[in-house]
Amino acid sequence: MIEAVKIWNEPNNKSHWDPIIDPEWDLFAAMTRLAGTAIKEANPDITRVLGGMSPIDPHFVRRLADKGAMEHVDVVAVHGFPLDWNLWMIDEWPAKIDEIRRVTDKPIWVTECGVSSFGSEEVQAWGVKKTAELLIGRAPRIHWYSLYDLPRAWEATTRHKEAEGSSYYRHFSMGLLREDGSPKPALEAYRPYAADMGLCQWFHFQDHRLDDAVRLMDELGVRHLRTGLSWADSFRDGALDWFDRQMEALDRFDTTVTFCFTPEHRGIEPHHTSAPQVAEEFAEFCAEMVARYAPRRADARIAERRSLRYDR
Repeated sequence: MIEAVKIWNEPNNKSHWDPIIDPEWDLFAAMTRLAGTAIKEANPDITRVLGGMSPIDPHFVRRLADKGAMEHVDVVAVHGFPLDWNLWMIDEWPAKIDEIRRVTDKPIWVTECGVSSFGSEEVQAWGVKKTAELLIGRAPRIHWYSLYDLPRAWEATTRHKEAEGSSYYRHFSMGLLREDGSPKPALEAYRPYAADMGLCQWFHFQDHRLDDAVRLMDELGVRHLRTGLSWADSFRDGALDWFDRQMEALDRFDTTVTFCFTPEHRGIEPHHTSAPQVAEEFAEFCAEMVARYAPRRADARIAERRSLRYDR
């Protein structure tokens, strides 16, 4: 069900990793080493991806390399939103990838790129086409963020909420579809690129949009999907049932799954951006999810033979 796993999401972004707790990323590097090792032991064929950088920062890659973390990932991922949050022009996408290519010999994936329709749906549609032209052929994986707008009743994962002004509200308008599922002009702009530029869609716990999303992605011809399984959600009642349903529904896609979000009761501070009290616990979660949804081929064949025998 899984072709790759990402270790965390945007670890150099304050909205996803608390720099007060871990100002030099020593704890993050140690957690990455443990998680990367655990994932490889669970399935050596799975591609391990370093959580997408935002901002794109070659110094961050060097810092993690100095701490031994880069030896435990196979791919470096970057995120970019030049029309909304980044301080660079959309035409600089190739140059931003080259910045990272100069400091690592690992493949570089763009696991989030997007344009908000907050200011103009027409600008968003233009941004889809422009981003595709700039990135297709330059990165082995590209994931447009996202399929759906974030529902207004939910909360965006960011630092200062409404104090960020329009920067906060742009989070809610990144989809090709509006909150009610109606299409924006960006949907048709995206359609010709669906086979080469995948999607990133986070599904919340018991997300009511899952089945509709799968049907539409099938119809568009999407091949590559990025989503997430939340370590924090794993402590909810019925978590495995939801994870099973989500991953079974997404089985038809080449899926990259991000493992992230610290459970409040397991963080150094009670927050999802906190470094965990015990990094080995996050590594165990990664290994358990890989063993469940992407077992190594030999294990999968054994399970299949057992199933056939019992069916008889």
